[in-house]
Amino acid sequence: MKPRRSTLLSRCIAGTCVVILAATAISATRSNKAEIARNLDIFNAIYKELQTNYVDSIDSEKAITTAIDAMLNTLDPYTEYFPASSQDQLTQMTSGEYGGIGALIQEVKGKGVIISEPYENTPSAKAGLKPGDLLMVIDNDTVLGWTSMKVTEKLKGEAGTHLKVTVKRPYVEDSILTFDVTRSKIQLPSVPYYGVVKDNIGYIYLNQFTDKAADNVRNALIELKKDPRVKAIALDLRGNVGGLLEAAVQIVGYFVPKNTEVLRTRGKGVLNEKVYKTTNNPIDTEIPLIVLIDGSSASSSEITAGALQDLDRAVLIGNRSFGKGLVQHTRPLPFDGVLKVTVAKYYIPSGRLIQAIDYSHRNPDGSVARIPDSLTNVFTTANGREVRDGGGITPDIEVDYGEVNRLTYNIVSDNWAFDYATKFASEHPSIASPEEFTVTDSMFTEFKDFIDPEKFNYDKVCEQMIAALRKAAETEGYMNDSVKTQLDVLEGMLKHNLDHDLDNNRKDIEGLIAGEIMKRYYYEKGQVIQTLKNDPAMDSVAVLLDNPERLRSILSPAKK
Repeated sequence: MKPRRSTLLSRCIAGTCVVILAATAISATRSNKAEIARNLDIFNAIYKELQTNYVDSIDSEKAITTAIDAMLNTLDPYTEYFPASSQDQLTQMTSGEYGGIGALIQEVKGKGVIISEPYENTPSAKAGLKPGDLLMVIDNDTVLGWTSMKVTEKLKGEAGTHLKVTVKRPYVEDSILTFDVTRSKIQLPSVPYYGVVKDNIGYIYLNQFTDKAADNVRNALIELKKDPRVKAIALDLRGNVGGLLEAAVQIVGYFVPKNTEVLRTRGKGVLNEKVYKTTNNPIDTEIPLIVLIDGSSASSSEITAGALQDLDRAVLIGNRSFGKGLVQHTRPLPFDGVLKVTVAKYYIPSGRLIQAIDYSHRNPDGSVARIPDSLTNVFTTANGREVRDGGGITPDIEVDYGEVNRLTYNIVSDNWAFDYATKFASEHPSIASPEEFTVTDSMFTEFKDFIDPEKFNYDKVCEQMIAALRKAAETEGYMNDSVKTQLDVLEGMLKHNLDHDLDNNRKDIEGLIAGEIMKRYYYEKGQVIQTLKNDPAMDSVAVLLDNPERLRSILSPAKK
């Protein structure tokens, strides 16, 4: 009887615990609901008081949207509210589609909004709009002085509708031009370019994970495999900030066996876990695969790269990725609003979470910081390689792109390369193919002459450091005639000369010029081809593929 009594007692204790836990949970739920109701009542009362008694009129929609945004900003940057008026923005993010003219625009200080890049085979390109065109009038509305966002709203619209656009074109005689443009459904390409590079590498550039991305990559991969020259595949995810999780799972599935786990997501509550596995037969599980990543590769890019690394299916080359391990879903709201909300964290096959920032733990000032490497944990790939969580994905081979100095930065930011390419295109009806085109000595000289030294501003680091040294010497009492003389001599030796600085950075500047020129004749595809000619990452790919033993040793290291 003693054992039975003990069993009954344990059951009673267990039952009591269940009752207590259940009561506690109900109490907590009631308390939480009561707190929510109380806070909503307070917010509602404040809003009514402001609408009734505030001295000036209040834009109700703006006030509520501001309050919502402020609340969401305490969570993470990816949880966003989209009112009915912003549905096009959300649709474009997920599908890459929108109704409009198919062109990028840019707001230039002191000038206005210009066409920066028409997309190939879109209404803007077919109508004749070109990079550098200053938008003046759209459908009888003068848009000079408008923001780029306001101009975008004016240019977008339903497919099939018409608009009249008047522009001022630089570097041509008849500069005021008017174009009749018919809007269409714009599908931004997920794979702007694929082809054979470095003689035997099948290259695929994927710039976004839309609902068409997986099909685009599949088609590119199948076409490349038909080419007998192709001995390896390079999937370029640099600059790709992500998109649909499902697209990433599909793309991983092209290279690994069916039913392979790609990731699992874990949301609120221990039971809220979902496992994502590949569902179709792969295209090729053997061909050498390289994935290129950088600091802008995020979200679905990191799922793709991280899963292929964890499964020892691909070698990663480039720089550490962004570090976004959060998953968002959309939830419908009243009055056609949508909430994009973070619902889970994702874990790639090794079990690691690559989220770089813990938004739930903020500094006293509200800021957040990346998780330091010292606090990350070690995981292992399928073949036993060590990888770490937190802080993004570290590539197997790092690439040094060199430092970006202020000279080349200002050539881009102040549109010197852009404006020169616009002028060049106005004077040259055609150029060589992207594969054959080069910046000649005469072109580089023309570019240097194109720059106005009086308007070109850049940080002259040596001169700044000498000025700081003078100030420090005076402050600390070391400045005397001898020191001043020596500093004068040093300053003379390190005096910046724009012509010298341009020549010293010629290789980088030529790349900037060539890329801009390519866009005016061959659009984004031409720019990608041009960029690949002098790409340190692709050079690293070629070197690795020339050494099969090293490739094998990275993916299957010797057992310790």
